[in-house]
Amino acid sequence: MKACRSSKGPFAERPVYSLQEIEDICTDELRKVDLYPAEPQPVRIERFIEKRFGVSPVYEDMPDGVLGFTKFGAKGVEKIAVSSALAGTGDKVSERRLNTTFAHEAGHGLLHAHLFALGMDPASLFDGSVDPKSPKILCRPDGVAGGEKRTYYDGRWWEFQANQTIGALLLPKPLVDKCLDPLFVAVGTFGLRMLKPQDRGNAIQLVSKVFDVNPVVARIRVDQMYPEKNEAQLTL
Repeated sequence: MKACRSSKGPFAERPVYSLQEIEDICTDELRKVDLYPAEPQPVRIERFIEKRFGVSPVYEDMPDGVLGFTKFGAKGVEKIAVSSALAGTGDKVSERRLNTTFAHEAGHGLLHAHLFALGMDPASLFDGSVDPKSPKILCRPDGVAGGEKRTYYDGRWWEFQANQTIGALLLPKPLVDKCLDPLFVAVGTFGLRMLKPQDRGNAIQLVSKVFDVNPVVARIRVDQMYPEKNEAQLTL
């Protein structure tokens, strides 16, 4: 992880993580608490939060447009809360959305706790909706995939980084790769593995089912791991 000067957001400097660094951090943290699955299956993300940060996620009424927040102190994460509105009806879609939001908040805990430990002032993260002296990161629909809507980040690098942990925590690359192994075909002189375009929909549904995430989350991860443009290049 590196740091660079930031012209947007609450901090004079912001951490810079490569996508691979985020993948490695999430894998290491899951292994440390013995929650990295041995085979493709759902990750127990709520249990991960409890074991890694020592807090149990809570549900609270929140202002319109706020999906959740992570509260920090000098020793790290003090509280993770999600909007009561996300609880929905308790159906499969709602349960999966909650897990996605938990993963996003866990991402803040893994990647950004050190900023608060250094005593930096996060006041501008609050948009005037809560006490600016309270060290929280509020998460809104256009910056968090917990709402399963990825539009824009408007300079909010902390939201982009937390969103990158969703796939890394809920859908670890080696496990997704293993899950989709039956759908791969070998192409080219070196036998490179490829996901055929006609199998992409099946791959998304399989990942959604095996890892118990909503299809939109599975699609984002599959597209990230196996870009369609790579498939087109291999078939030329």
